[in-house]
Amino acid sequence: MSPLDMSPDLDPRDRGGEQQPLLIVRDLRRHFPIKGAGGRAVKAVDGVSFDVRKGEILGVVGESGCGKSTLARLLLHLIRPDAGELVFDGDQVDAPRGITVAALRRQAQMVFQDSYSSLNPRMPVRDSVAFGPFVQGEPKAKAREIARDMLAKVGLNPDQFGPRYPHELSGGQKQRVNVARALATNPRMVILDEPVSALDKSVEAQVLNLLRALKRQFNLTYVFISHDMNVVRYISDRVLVMYLGKIVELGPVDEIFSHPRHPYTRALLASRPSMDPARRMEEPPVTGDPPNPIDPPSGCRFRTRCAYSEPLCATSEPALSAMGGGHIAACHMLDPASGHSAAGAMS
Repeated sequence: MSPLDMSPDLDPRDRGGEQQPLLIVRDLRRHFPIKGAGGRAVKAVDGVSFDVRKGEILGVVGESGCGKSTLARLLLHLIRPDAGELVFDGDQVDAPRGITVAALRRQAQMVFQDSYSSLNPRMPVRDSVAFGPFVQGEPKAKAREIARDMLAKVGLNPDQFGPRYPHELSGGQKQRVNVARALATNPRMVILDEPVSALDKSVEAQVLNLLRALKRQFNLTYVFISHDMNVVRYISDRVLVMYLGKIVELGPVDEIFSHPRHPYTRALLASRPSMDPARRMEEPPVTGDPPNPIDPPSGCRFRTRCAYSEPLCATSEPALSAMGGGHIAACHMLDPASGHSAAGAMS
């Protein structure tokens, strides 16, 4: 039986059962040194910890430059972390008694933001999709058979689109090819980095519905990265909010959208455009640009743009506080013992 035909409930690769997270991330860090800057570095991802549960869609949101795409590449070791630990279904990644990076990539794949540049312009679509299975040991004929099957599953006629080159496809068609290529290796987890940001709204909806259908069909786990809060609300089970390389809030999607606890999350939600003319936005929900990641603010990194900032916020970095139901956020106002004048007001 082909791996693509295997029942998702009988995946022999599931070692730890449903209760064990598929991916555990602990204190992941990646700083990019700057030449001629006296040893200073861009703190792209700076101590990030979270779990990805089996079968869920974890949405990752934040402004441009907050570290979302760097985090995605760290999860697959496309960029090597400076520090931290990745555990995939109970096995530590790139550790003596764990699993290798190559073994991780056999079970996790990525769909990149730029659908055109991630495809080889000199390779027909069918060969791009078949390349992964072929590299992983499938005979060429079998790899092409898998490619045909996956193109059909993402809504592209393999006879019509298989011989085409990337420049002959629309943006939505290229992104479908990228999804097919990611799924051709039969992964358990797919990381999607802004997969619909370059598409118009009608095509965006089609691709989102396709991703949800494929998740159910193959029992996949998604890490879905986006700056569009409405897209994240539609597709995610939980939401992780990043700001300047740090996690500021994490929780169930309904809880995040109905009861956001961090001022930055509230600002992101308030920035969504409204179709109601009576709710026209007169003032920006947050002012100023994000600080320089080379020299982030002391204490709370959001304090330079936060309306509730106090001297405490500059001297002490807030810890992630648990509020029940798996909802956590990092703000001094959520800790009654922090000393902030509004402590407990947002709890």
